[in-house]
Order: sequence, then C-alpha cells, then structure tokens
Amino acid sequence: MSQLTVPEARARQRRAAEQFRFTKKQDAPRRVCLAYANRYPIAMGNLGFQVVYELFDRADGVVCERAFLPDDDEAIAPGGLRTLESSRHVGESDLLAFSISFETDYLNLIRMLELAGLPARRAARGPEHPLVIAGGPAIFLNPEPIAEFVDCFLIGEGEELLPEFLAVWGAHADGDRTALLDAVAVQVPGVYVPAHFAPRYDGDALVDLAHDGPGPARVERRLIWDLNRFATTTRVLSDEAVFGDMVLVEASRGCQWGCRFCAAGYMYRPIRTRDPAALAEQVSAGLDERRTIGLVGAEMASVPGVDALVELAAERGGRLSPSSLKADCVTPRLAAALAAGGARSVTVAPEAGSDRMRRVINKNLSEEDILRAAELMAGEGVQQIKLYFMIGLPTETDDDVVAIATLAERIRARLTSGERKRRVGSATISLNAFVPKPWTPFQWEPMEPIAVLRGKAQRLRQAARRIPNLTLDVESPREAYLQTILSRGDRRVAPFLEAVHAADGDWWRVIRTWQRDGLAGAPHPDAYVHRQYGEVERLPWDFIDHRIDKSYLWVERRKAFAARQTAPCDTSTCRSCSAC
Repeated sequence: MSQLTVPEARARQRRAAEQFRFTKKQDAPRRVCLAYANRYPIAMGNLGFQVVYELFDRADGVVCERAFLPDDDEAIAPGGLRTLESSRHVGESDLLAFSISFETDYLNLIRMLELAGLPARRAARGPEHPLVIAGGPAIFLNPEPIAEFVDCFLIGEGEELLPEFLAVWGAHADGDRTALLDAVAVQVPGVYVPAHFAPRYDGDALVDLAHDGPGPARVERRLIWDLNRFATTTRVLSDEAVFGDMVLVEASRGCQWGCRFCAAGYMYRPIRTRDPAALAEQVSAGLDERRTIGLVGAEMASVPGVDALVELAAERGGRLSPSSLKADCVTPRLAAALAAGGARSVTVAPEAGSDRMRRVINKNLSEEDILRAAELMAGEGVQQIKLYFMIGLPTETDDDVVAIATLAERIRARLTSGERKRRVGSATISLNAFVPKPWTPFQWEPMEPIAVLRGKAQRLRQAARRIPNLTLDVESPREAYLQTILSRGDRRVAPFLEAVHAADGDWWRVIRTWQRDGLAGAPHPDAYVHRQYGEVERLPWDFIDHRIDKSYLWVERRKAFAARQTAPCDTSTCRSCSAC
C-alpha cells in the first residue's frame, strides 16, 4: 500500500476528527466547492462558513465540499488545491464559492484560484471553468478590490439568498454563462455582477460606477427579519478549529448602540435578537457536545435573557462565554452567573480612554460605568479582564491617548481593592489603530500616519509599565494601513493583489514599491489610506443598498465632531437611518 502524502494524511486526519451535526450528502449531480480564503482552523471556527456549508449541501441536486488555504507548502496536494471530503480537484467543481470574512483574506484569493488551476481574472476564464462567486461580511461592505477576480457576489445574509441563487443557477448551469449572470442579476435580489458595472475615475476619486446590464443599478443587501426561523449554531465540531472547545450559538445580528467606527453595527442593521426560549434550546443541545457555549453577536450583555442562559449553562455543569460585554449592561445577576459557570476572564471594550472620546464614537458609556462593571465582576470571582481600545480615532488628542492608561490604572485599582486583592490576576489592553470602514459615519475619515500611531503606542507602553500586572498588546500600524487599502479600495487595487501574490505574500514590500514607483492604473496608496473623502464624493461601495441613508451617516459624523451622542436604536419607534 502506497504511503500517503502530507496533504492526504492531513485531510484524512481532519475528516476522521470531525463530528457532523447535520446529515451530509455524499453525492449529487452538481458539485459545489465552498472555499474559505484562509486556513482550516480559522475557517472551521467561523460560524457563518459552517452555516453556509450546510445551506449548500441541503440544496436539491447539490453536494458541497470544502477547500481551504493550504497550511504550508507541504500541504499542497499534487495537481493543486483539492477538496477535503473527496480529494477532488477544486477546478473540477461546477461552482466555486468563496467565503470571505475579512478584507485581509483578499490576499489569499489569487493563490487559491491559481492552485485550483483557474485564471485569476474573471475575463480570462471560459465555459470550461467553474463559476466563481463570493460572499461574507467583507463582501457586504465593499467587494470592489476583488471585482476583477469574481464572476458574481452575493451581498447579504445567506439563509434566503443562497437557495434563491442556487435555484436560478441550477436552471442555467448547463447553458451560457452570460445568460446565467444576467438571470441571477434580474431574478435574485442581492446578487452583484461586476461585469454589469463600469467604473470611471478622475485622479484619485471614483466619478461613476455606470450600470450597463440587466437587473437593478443598486444591489440590495439581503437580511433575515426573523432570526428564529433559522438556528445558527456550530454545524461541524472540530477540535482543531479556533473555538474548537466550544459550540457557537448566534444570539443576535446587528447592534443598537451605533458606535460610529463599527462596520458590524451598521451593515447588520436593524438589530434582531433571537427568542430566549429558542436560545435556551440551542444552548442545551450544545452542552451535550461541549462544556463551553460561545455566545456570538456584536454585544451580549444586552441580549434579552442572557443572564438566564448563563445560569442554564452553569446548572448543566458548563459555562457560557459571551463574545463581548458592554460594561453598563452587566448586572449583578449576570456577573454572578458568569462566575458560577467558571468564567475567570471577561472582555470589555471601552474603545477610548476619555469620556469625551467615547462621546465622539457614540459609545454611550461613562468611565464610572466601566469601573462599576470591573468591580462587580471582580467581586464575583473574575480574575482576568481584557480591554479593547483604539488609537487614531477622529479628533483624538494626546490627552485622550494618555487617558487610556489612566483608565486602565483605575480599573486595576478597583480590581485589587479590599477583599478582591488576592483574587484578581491580570488585565490586558488590546490596542488597535482606527481603520475607516465603509457604511459607517467615519467612512470619510483618513487613517492617521503610521509614525503618529507608533508614537502614541510608545507613549502608552511607557505609561503601562507603571501599572502592575497589565499587559499591552499593540497591533502593527502597517497592518492597519493594509486593512484601510482593502477596506476603502476600488477595482484599481486588483494589480496590488496580483503583485502581492507574485511576491509570495510580502504585501509590505509591494506597498513600499507602490509608494515609491507607483502601480499600473492605480493612484498612490495614500489616496485610499490618508485622504479624507468629500461629503458628496462617490464612494466605491455606494452601489450597495444597505437601507441606511448616506445623509444619516453624514449627520452622525457631524455629531461626532461635536462630541454629541445618539441614543441607542429603538426599532419600534425610530426610523432615522431608514434601516427599519
């Protein structure tokens, strides 16, 4: 018997270790390859990817297999990229669907297409190649940087959108590709066909994205109004996955707080929460598989019935791990329940150090709220606290930066006072540079220069040294520069992605060359990163209909510069942003 290659052995090991929570098809007339533009552990820790995997496989006449970015050069199978389930060549699929959660995963797209044996550019592919589609949160915001590589995009939540797309695709799968793309553009709201749109530029700015094809000129972002129709939980258990020790349960989509930097809070509007009884059922089922339930959503402390869910997990001998807690929403009951479930670490996101900056970003959170929550959780036995902050936010001053260290020091003082002194372990600050995101009130704002951000981070490092048991983790400003290019980029970013692929992924070297020598057809990268966009400027993502008035976002920007807050969303009465 011949010895297995490294990729064959790794695939066999992964298949054997997986535990399915749905009945997986083995074969069907049409084959879909669902590809995650990153490695297996990250993909299988992504709840959206898992849900879409089952949606594809449940469709009539379709069997779905998965492919991932190879772990390393040794993990590349002979002949290129192969599916996990059957080791078939990815290029032999009828449909190749990319799930893309983060803009930085755009960098992996061209490599995966090449390993699949496909030309990277859609214009170079023919009828012998599978149709290439893409969806996911990064796509909801701005698909334009990869529009030259993808035949069509699915914009929005997939529970209804994906079956509708597959029905039209199935009816045209054996026909002309142009006719298929025309049909899905007309018949399926939420489908974006880049070939139907032609951008026109003037210098750095996009002047127009002219629509020249069937279907609407604005593409609707799809959403599910009633989340209770769908149980969004982990579908395949894998110990190797990020969060592999958990069953993930989605509690809500959207967020009522309206933080002005937060893309998720705007692109998933309006906020929708699941019924507490349905969540309790999903948590109970998850505890049959894993001791820990990861509760997923933008902010978990304000989810109706969350304290009862934490108590339920503790009574069952497990624990519930919320993704993030808003400090002023942490109640004594919730803190006690988290401690009873064995939670010794919690995550709180003040985002800014001063009350003024929190008003600028619309955090609706005071310093006293943060200190009270820290004291409350320490009193219940929480031993570690992780704090998320940003630097480089609009209107930020040096005093606002120093206030981050001051707030952290005050939190530590509350955590270590009195009887709690021996219990509390450590605090960690995770510090990230502000990246302007589409569909937020700060989408027009520039990212601060790298040198300025490094100076601010260094001041915080010096201040943090005086605070006992405080760790400071700082994201590289270079990473933020890359994210901003991909976040605010247009189709002229395509040559950059191709150059990164040619440079074996060394994106910073390519950026430096781009800054020095230019890039064919593209403006200077600073035009995407450090330029403030004009109020009436056409933005690359304006063709997407997110149900949010652009004028509302501009008003929120003006309120930010006046340090004025907006009340949390009341979906029963408010119609200000039009999302409801």
